[in-house]
Amino acid sequence: MPEIILASASSARRMLLENAGVTARTEPAHVDEDSVKEALAAEGASARDVADALAELKAIKISNRHPEAFVIGGDQTLDCEGRWFDKPEDREGAKAHLEALSGRTHSLQSAVCVAQGSQVLWRHVGIARLTMRILDADFIETYLNRAGDDVQTSVGAYRLEGLGAQLFEKVEGDYFTVLGLPLLPLLDFFRRHGAVTI
Repeated sequence: MPEIILASASSARRMLLENAGVTARTEPAHVDEDSVKEALAAEGASARDVADALAELKAIKISNRHPEAFVIGGDQTLDCEGRWFDKPEDREGAKAHLEALSGRTHSLQSAVCVAQGSQVLWRHVGIARLTMRILDADFIETYLNRAGDDVQTSVGAYRLEGLGAQLFEKVEGDYFTVLGLPLLPLLDFFRRHGAVTI
């Protein structure tokens, strides 16, 4: 059975795999995401296309080092009315994100691909739509105080699986897609290829 490698430093993706019984080691790909996003945006690419391209880039980079392994590449983009959001750099950035997303619906594009032998074997992009409640300044401050630095580790400054659930009035789409890894189609791929047996 081929080794499974997650080409990511994401603790959320690693935990999703572990909780589903998938044994995978992590080896972050360290790609220049900002340059890739900038280049693709200049070419008119959509947020979905960017997530897909970055997931592939990460998977191929690690697959080049470990050609026998199944390498998982993943990426997520957030699009709100044509504006793309990245992970906030600090608390002020997180506050600005929440103010911009307050009362609006945004989409999350979560891309995943599996490479082996430097070739992409499979890919999938899950899309979820989330509608944030109207957040006043006091609520945002309270939320940021309670959530702490954790908000800087996820795009949009929230984690739906935690305190971030308080921000939303509606979520449409797959829960795992929101968390950054469309897990169910990925598990189906692994079962079909004998990489997981449960």
